[in-house]
Amino acid sequence: MREKLAWFVTGTDTEIGKTFVACALLHASRRTGARAVAMKPIAAGFDEHGVNDDVERLLAASSFPPPRELVNPYGFRAAIAPHIAAAEEGRHIELPTIAAAFAELRRMADTILVEGVGGFCVPLDAATDTADLAALLGLPLILVVGMRLGCINHSLLTAQAIAARGLPLAGWVANRIDPAMSRFTENLATLQARLPAPLLGVVEHGITPEQAALSLQLPAPRSS
Repeated sequence: MREKLAWFVTGTDTEIGKTFVACALLHASRRTGARAVAMKPIAAGFDEHGVNDDVERLLAASSFPPPRELVNPYGFRAAIAPHIAAAEEGRHIELPTIAAAFAELRRMADTILVEGVGGFCVPLDAATDTADLAALLGLPLILVVGMRLGCINHSLLTAQAIAARGLPLAGWVANRIDPAMSRFTENLATLQARLPAPLLGVVEHGITPEQAALSLQLPAPRSS
């Protein structure tokens, strides 16, 4: 029987390619023969037809079409911080609801990638944030680093926040969102030296998730 694997995908900021990398990692997992799916538990920004681009891309990259209500339990119309969007719509994000959806998906798939919303500590309500969600699910984290000026500080602070919650950082991905970034090689070397987790690969600018999958490796499973 194939081992069940799951990771929580977080990022150094919003708009740094979490969904793109999650799709690439889905393709990498599928190449091993695994049934791989992704979750976007909380998504903000739906068009007039009720479509969110991130959710659609994750569904398209999955091995099979999982129920949408499991992939995305909470969707909000406005593309704003989720705790503000939820308050405006008179709704509340319930972490146990997300955990139940995750458990259902885990029964269906070999590999699950749970993509967070924004960065690691984005508020979900007055008392909880996405770090609490990662802790509740008990998943090791994959950090997507948007390679641009400032990424070293953002990456190290995020790694510290992950460690402060007692969560394992399984690996990180360097995503070249700024192809003109000055001293890319030097920045990459600094992150490799300072981040307490292996580099899973570098995603070049302007390629597809399928192409990116060829340069990425999945994190090693945790020892039992």
